[in-house]
Amino acid sequence: MNIEILQADYGNAEHAQALVRLLDMYARDAMGGGHPLSEQVKQALVPALARRPHAFSVLAFADGEAAGLVNCFEGFSTFACKPLINIHDVAVADAYRRRGIAQQMMRYVENIARERGCCKLTLEVLQGNRNAQQMYGKLGYAGYQLDAATGAALFWQKGLDV
Repeated sequence: MNIEILQADYGNAEHAQALVRLLDMYARDAMGGGHPLSEQVKQALVPALARRPHAFSVLAFADGEAAGLVNCFEGFSTFACKPLINIHDVAVADAYRRRGIAQQMMRYVENIARERGCCKLTLEVLQGNRNAQQMYGKLGYAGYQLDAATGAALFWQKGLDV
């Protein structure tokens, strides 16, 4: 199997279609929430990403078929005074899982982060997603704490009605 990993070109129709299809597949999975993307999101997503100068996506193609996706956003570490990359979505199509594609995409993202002078990569993972946790651990990711007295960092959210 020939695997190609590349940074998506949001203006490329094939890349745009692959991105939306893979993200919808991920959204339908229990680890992505279990609900498909709305038609509005499917239509608006790629143009919205293209308008964000600090967003980028990495795609994997296996023998020409869209196999994997990682969506990323550049943020900024005030403590390091350097950019960072938040890995927001990691998805591999069922037919291509357990073939190292996610690891290849994650290494590609790491290379982009290094080229940009980033101080770190961040991501969130569900407690029940043991497969992803194992893969991230193999790549050097771990939970963090500033010191034992204050405990581990938690990821929280507050939804906004828009």
